[in-house]
Amino acid sequence: MKWALAALLAAPASTGTAAARFAAPIYDPVALNIGLNCKWQQRCIAMQQKAMKRATGFVRKKQPAAWRIHQCNRNAARGRYRVDWIGFDNCIRNAALRPTPLPRPTIRYRPHLSRR
Repeated sequence: MKWALAALLAAPASTGTAAARFAAPIYDPVALNIGLNCKWQQRCIAMQQKAMKRATGFVRKKQPAAWRIHQCNRNAARGRYRVDWIGFDNCIRNAALRPTPLPRPTIRYRPHLSRR
């Protein structure tokens, strides 16, 4: 009897913490981004969050050049506003990464008007 009463009292507390942990991520853009990238699979979300913490810690500690951060953001982009944090973490730590060369200016020729 004591165990049944204890289980009944503990049940709302455990569901309350689970509900808080899995609350709608509409107000947390980072969780929403990761959830959409992972299609709400818990293992993938955990890996993305771990990579996000590693990458942000690395950027905070090492303060890499701005070109490196911009290039890794472009490489890790999954759509316009979505980022793959595992790809960003791998890119930002890559020692062999070199800046991309500037694009060459394109020369546009106008067609000549033929004389009649």
